[in-house]
Amino acid sequence: MELIDTHCHLTFEQLADDIEAVLARSVVEDVTGWITVGTDPQQNRKAIELADKFKNMYAAIGIHPHDARDVTAETLIELKELAQDEKVVALGETGLDFHYNFSSQSDQKRAFVAQLTIAKELNLPVIIHCREAFDETMEILDQYGRGLKGVVFHCFSGSAKQAKIILDYGFYISFTGVVTFKNADLIRKAAKIVPVDRLMLETDCPYMSPEPMRKQKINEPALMIHTAKHLAELKQIDFTDFANAVTATSKNFFDLP
Repeated sequence: MELIDTHCHLTFEQLADDIEAVLARSVVEDVTGWITVGTDPQQNRKAIELADKFKNMYAAIGIHPHDARDVTAETLIELKELAQDEKVVALGETGLDFHYNFSSQSDQKRAFVAQLTIAKELNLPVIIHCREAFDETMEILDQYGRGLKGVVFHCFSGSAKQAKIILDYGFYISFTGVVTFKNADLIRKAAKIVPVDRLMLETDCPYMSPEPMRKQKINEPALMIHTAKHLAELKQIDFTDFANAVTATSKNFFDLP
């Protein structure tokens, strides 16, 4: 059995300073593959550098909507160049965040569309960040997302109705430890309708440790085992069968060996 943490931030300082130990603990829990995700130009470069050091680690690079205000033509040129590295398996995370609005909504939309264009040109799947902007995100994907290699909504926290819309488009959905939280009934209802061939797992670490480890403030890939077991039980699937199925889904989506 093997699991892949399809969205982690291993370059963030909470984890990067002890990365060897972090990965060793992960392997003990059968989480043996990782996609470390960049969020700005500096983190993108770090993600590729880190992925180059480990056989089963890959990188996704993009500009987070929080940083969309800083996106220039030069930013996008560098992003496109970096995205052609052999260890880069996806563009993102990119999308819209209307909860914080650290960047204006117009800047977020501009950066989002630009990154979708790059992903299409390079035939890379896209990792979507969507917070309190579902309708706007779907509107942009409807207009600019046709022909993309693949689309996954990461850290899904929406409703079953929204999940069905995503699935009807042929997109994928990824769940974090939030699905284990006591107040996450809405997300669990959504998870029940997502078939395993469209479902992926992630930590989004160093954030959001799952139950029963929520008191561990720094989340890490080893803890994803709790999310996996919770979802297998929720969907009433044998755990090993569930793990193997979502790993196959992840490998197929990101074109991993």
